[in-house]
Amino acid sequence: MSSVDTSKTSASADSASPISLPWTKRLVEIDTVSRNSNLGLIETVRDYLKQAGIESLLTYHSTGNWANLFATIPAHDGSTSGGVVLSGHTDVVPVDGQNWDSDPFKPEVRDGRLYGRGTCDMKGFIATALALVPEMQRTKLAKPIHFAFSFDEEVTCLGAPLLLEDLGRRGIKPDGCIIGEPTSMRPIVAHKGINAYRCCVRGHAAHSSLTPRGLNAIEYAARLICYIRDMADRYRAQGPFEQFYDVPFTTAQTSTIVGGNAMNTVPAECKFEFEFRNLPAMDPKPIFESINAYALETLLPKMRAENPAAAIEFELISDAPGFDASEEAAITKLVRALTGDNEHRKVAYGTEAGQFQQAGIPSVVCGPGDIEQAHRANEFVSLEQLVECERFISRVVKSLSTEAAAQ
Repeated sequence: MSSVDTSKTSASADSASPISLPWTKRLVEIDTVSRNSNLGLIETVRDYLKQAGIESLLTYHSTGNWANLFATIPAHDGSTSGGVVLSGHTDVVPVDGQNWDSDPFKPEVRDGRLYGRGTCDMKGFIATALALVPEMQRTKLAKPIHFAFSFDEEVTCLGAPLLLEDLGRRGIKPDGCIIGEPTSMRPIVAHKGINAYRCCVRGHAAHSSLTPRGLNAIEYAARLICYIRDMADRYRAQGPFEQFYDVPFTTAQTSTIVGGNAMNTVPAECKFEFEFRNLPAMDPKPIFESINAYALETLLPKMRAENPAAAIEFELISDAPGFDASEEAAITKLVRALTGDNEHRKVAYGTEAGQFQQAGIPSVVCGPGDIEQAHRANEFVSLEQLVECERFISRVVKSLSTEAAAQ
């Protein structure tokens, strides 16, 4: 493991030199694009925590190529019950096809910003938590502090559920969770659910001069795609609407499509991917059921009248639940008090907060960086945001101390 300077153990007042900067750089240097293993990062963190006397629980993907990490700094009396989780995902999105001004996996500081893939989304938060481990251990804690670092949040949201299932089996139930996604250090109290599917429309190939003998998969896929678009248009025009969201209605869209193999051939197959993002109050099941019913009850009979071998198949890619925090939850009150921010922010992008909430762990989303920088070329987090995050986590630590509990 490469060494990381942890000699500074309290949040820096100098925005040019956040104490979390070495850790952020170290984590960004490890390529954890979702399609790649994250074990290099997880093992680096595990080894660092072990050196500090903190044991980690790893939960692995069935292939063994990815893992989640959960670790606890216990209360001064040894208790591991309750407390606050600092949570982040370790995977990042690809850089394929993006025009970067510097190597995305060799982070650079320029003009008060740290550039690199994952600096904003969301290795800066993970790095800040790790950099403050000495401060956490130095503090006489009344409640424990937990770390939960997951895999594959960006694609399937598969990692966090495995971690949470394992915690449930072990009877570990923290009082609350802070998800450190980039929010410019402002609390986010709700977000939409994300439901992503892959669809394969199977027709029958023929020479294009003999189109009646074939079954055009692209044309029928197009009808289904238009149905999804019409559904999205209805939600946009008719709602339901929910206040405080940046996009206050349920959305849907088709994102990729592949089909056909030659200009003069009736395409036998067309595959496309689509998603819909539902308001938390909306059950996502009827949305998919409507799409599925149109495909199987309206389109498929027409297709099979042309060729009995026709088929339409759906594959679920991911279904991360929506999130809606209670303003009465202790974690919501704590984050609002520590940030001094009481605005009701709700967003269209998703996080793992809904999964923690479903597991009975109240959550709030709050972390360094601007979501506008995530997933883009030249992704960055400002050094000022890292320092602000350090100050925030230091306040969280102090709020969990025996001194704070006695007040």
